[in-house]
Amino acid sequence: MVTLAEVARHAGVSASTVSYVLSGKRSISTGTRERVERSIQQLGYHPNAGARALASSRSHVIALMMPLRTDMYVPVMMEIAVAVATTARAHGYDVLLLTGDEGPAAVRRVTGSGLADAMILMDVELDDERLPLLRDSERPAVLIGLPADTTELTCVDLDFVATGALCVEHLAGLGHRDVAFIGEPPAVYERHTGFAERTLEGLRGKAAELGVRLLHRPCEAGHGPTSATLARVLDERPGTTAFIVQNESAVEPLLGALRRRGRAVPEDVSVLAICPDQVALQASVRLSSVSIPAGEMGRRAVERIVAKLAGHGEDDVSLIPPELTVRASSGNAPG
Repeated sequence: MVTLAEVARHAGVSASTVSYVLSGKRSISTGTRERVERSIQQLGYHPNAGARALASSRSHVIALMMPLRTDMYVPVMMEIAVAVATTARAHGYDVLLLTGDEGPAAVRRVTGSGLADAMILMDVELDDERLPLLRDSERPAVLIGLPADTTELTCVDLDFVATGALCVEHLAGLGHRDVAFIGEPPAVYERHTGFAERTLEGLRGKAAELGVRLLHRPCEAGHGPTSATLARVLDERPGTTAFIVQNESAVEPLLGALRRRGRAVPEDVSVLAICPDQVALQASVRLSSVSIPAGEMGRRAVERIVAKLAGHGEDDVSLIPPELTVRASSGNAPG
């Protein structure tokens, strides 16, 4: 393992000069700094994390609290986590992964110790019990999600209210007046998870405005639960001509169940999904969809954390506008 002293000898400077270049605590001439940086790169030197933390009172670690729930779509969570990790690394930070199941206990552990300089929290609920701890902490935090009260918080998310409204507007423009919304599993709504509640808010608001009858039914993952949910919808609203799906695990089961009932997409019924592009493109019918910008959310969260750690980040809410891509699954209402 290359030592700091070896870097100093290679660059022709003192060990303290190398230390100052790494810590930024003193002004070093441009020529000397560049010489030291070249030696660091050529020798493959990596500062000792413990020594660096002691010297700077920083761990250079960002804690990411990620949900590991069976009712959450794991590929989206992983895409966000990968974006957080790669963006953090580009800024010189490593990522400590915490499970969302730990809840407030994990927040206390991080904020009360030197484990991490900052936190990013996912799976945000409207009245999230972790938020009072974040507001009382001096360590920066960013939420990927939107609680009911965003005071003294920094949040990044897709604008799910606008997403729901955009879906209804698209289908209403095609003449659909009876629309069913196949939602997340019931537990997601029982927890009052922010993205699910805000999507419902947007759907209901735009449906009321445009005179669309909206029926919402939560749905567990899998073919059996999806078929049962479809049967219930068609029993209750036989005139349903369009479905909006916010449950990636129900997309293909719904398309299969519609085929078994002899309903062609989009001639007899339209289907519109809120999902990653990969899900929409790989479905048996290429789905019209609003994409989930998972990577963008992860990158924005890290950029706000880095700005806060540098002392110039302000609390704010950054909502990504939804983008609807029309494909083969949505068409004019029959008749």
